[in-house]
Amino acid sequence: MTPALQSHALLALCRLAPVIPVLVIDEPADAAPLARALVEGGLPVLEVTLRTPAALAAIAAMARVDGARIGAGTVLSAHDAARAKAAGAEFAVAPGATPGLVGACVARDLPLMPGAATASEVMTLLEQGYTMLKFFPAAAAGGPRFLSSLAAPLPRARFCPTGGISAETAPGYLALPNVTCVGGSWIAPPELLAAKDWAGIAERARAAAALATASD
Repeated sequence: MTPALQSHALLALCRLAPVIPVLVIDEPADAAPLARALVEGGLPVLEVTLRTPAALAAIAAMARVDGARIGAGTVLSAHDAARAKAAGAEFAVAPGATPGLVGACVARDLPLMPGAATASEVMTLLEQGYTMLKFFPAAAAGGPRFLSSLAAPLPRARFCPTGGISAETAPGYLALPNVTCVGGSWIAPPELLAAKDWAGIAERARAAAALATASD
């Protein structure tokens, strides 16, 4: 799958809801009920970060939940891409992009959303065929004002900003014409996961799913 086809597939996923929950899962047993709560709340596209020993098992469990579209986040290497694909991830998300990671995702038909934080990084990825990009770290790298400045000179680029985004700041990103969705960890914070408050997480998901987006 070429980078252009990868971005086409990811754009379709990103259009399913305005927010992609970014999930850090410590207990594999939490994965399926968490996915069901998020899908019930209207957020079917989920990113499980490869930051815990439970991440791959969580991806495998979530991939079996009806309506859930599961991706792996914090994918940093060809090894990570291979493990994520084997676990059942439908896509990969990275904070940046390296030739090795790009090549591995192309070879494995694993759609990659590569990260970019500067105009030069965006231009480099556009040259390779990537048009659906992660803007990371969003808040630290300039937030909505910076992304807005990229819209006119780089009109082909579409973004999923992630990093430091909250329920309060998400609308400012979603109002931009070059933002398709945002990624955020506020939907399933550690305290709600620890309490196994699936109803509370579903309610947060419903509120996030109701956010409007200006793009596409």
